[in-house]
Amino acid sequence: MDWHTWMAFFAASWLIALSPGSGAVLSMSHGLSYGVRKTEGTILGLEIGLLFILLVAGAGVGSLLLASEMAFNVVKVLGACYLIYLGLMQWRSGAGNPMNAEAAAAPMSLRRRVFTGMLTNATNPKGIVFMVAVLPQFMTESRPLWTQLAVMAVTLIGVDMVVMTGYAASASALRNFMRSARAMRNQNRVFGGLLMLVGAGLFFVKRGGQQA
Repeated sequence: MDWHTWMAFFAASWLIALSPGSGAVLSMSHGLSYGVRKTEGTILGLEIGLLFILLVAGAGVGSLLLASEMAFNVVKVLGACYLIYLGLMQWRSGAGNPMNAEAAAAPMSLRRRVFTGMLTNATNPKGIVFMVAVLPQFMTESRPLWTQLAVMAVTLIGVDMVVMTGYAASASALRNFMRSARAMRNQNRVFGGLLMLVGAGLFFVKRGGQQA
């Protein structure tokens, strides 16, 4: 990959990472509930999922998904249902009357946080649509495919990790103001509602990247 092409992709990576989406909502939600350190597992999962859809799109499988209505709809429905499920669980976690914020947000295990982050990105059809549309703009036939994909993966994941950590840290900074049971319940409902809205929005994603 030429230097100027990489610089253009680097800039695009920041725009991609900063765009609001399910990953940003999840990072902020876990940052506020568990703190930055424990959210690192969630972010690791998000990056694994991002790497998956980048490789899927780069290897041409993403194009096949876009060409097959059934395959695309299966991925779309699974991704939408998963985000709605996460949002519902987040919403319901604020329905009780815990003694304090720590009880209201019993930490997930590291494995579960990684798995949650991974599925959140890996089942996002908008990510696949976007990658299929964007990656070819920065690739050339004169250079090996997998070398270019490797450079793109390191760049995109590095940038996304910085941004997601920033989202988590920003949310975590508010933890001191969210200690009461009522505040914890409200934040669970806000982030749970956002996740459900993002999930519901996936049902309207079309194969051509257009909204219904």
